[in-house]
Amino acid sequence: MVVTVEKDAAGGEPALLLERSRAITLQGRDRKGRAVVRVVGSYFPARALGGRAEEALRAYLRERVLPAIGDREFVVVYMHSRVDRGGNFPGVGAIRGAYESLPAAAKERLRAVYFVHPALQSRLFFATFGRFLFSSGLYEKLRYMSRLEYVWAHMDKGQLEVPGCVREHDEELERRPLMDYGIEATESRCVYDAASMDTSASLHSLRCVS
Repeated sequence: MVVTVEKDAAGGEPALLLERSRAITLQGRDRKGRAVVRVVGSYFPARALGGRAEEALRAYLRERVLPAIGDREFVVVYMHSRVDRGGNFPGVGAIRGAYESLPAAAKERLRAVYFVHPALQSRLFFATFGRFLFSSGLYEKLRYMSRLEYVWAHMDKGQLEVPGCVREHDEELERRPLMDYGIEATESRCVYDAASMDTSASLHSLRCVS
C-alpha cells in the first residue's frame, strides 16, 4: 500500500511543483518496520524548478516529508534510472544543501540510502568525493543496488511502488549487463547516468554529477 505525503501550501510554489511530480513519496515499510521514502530521479522537475531546486527540496522535506515520517526511523530508496543531467537532475549542490538542512535527529533516524541502478561514473564520483561532500555519516549509509531484486531483500514488493521506466531499465540491464560498466549504450539512447564527469567543473559547481 502506497502512502502519499499530505498536501500543504506552506512550502510555496517550488515545493508544490515538486509534490505534483511525485519524485519524492512516502511509501510503506521495510522488513525492519522502518518508513520507506521513495525518490524517483527521472520524475524530478529540475528544468522547471531552475535555480529553485534546493529551495524546493528543503521546503518539501521540512514541511511534508519529515512531518509524515514523525519520530520513526526511515530509509530512502533512490531510483537513478533515466536520470539526465540536462532535464531532471537538480545537482549535487542542491542535494547536499537539502540534506544538511535536515535536523540532526532526522539525520540520525535515516538508517540507509538504497541507490538503485547506479552507473559506473556515479559510483566513482561518490567513492572519491562522497566522504567530503556529505556529513553525519551519510556516505556510510549508502547501499548500491544494481538490480531491483536486491531491493526486495530489504522490503516486500507490496511496500514499494516501482515505476514502469525503472522496471524497463532493470530488464534492459539483465539483457545487456555491460551497461553496468558503461561499455554498452542503452537501446533507447537515453542518458541514464548524469555523471558525465567533467571533473574540473564538478568540484566547482557540484551540478555535473549524479
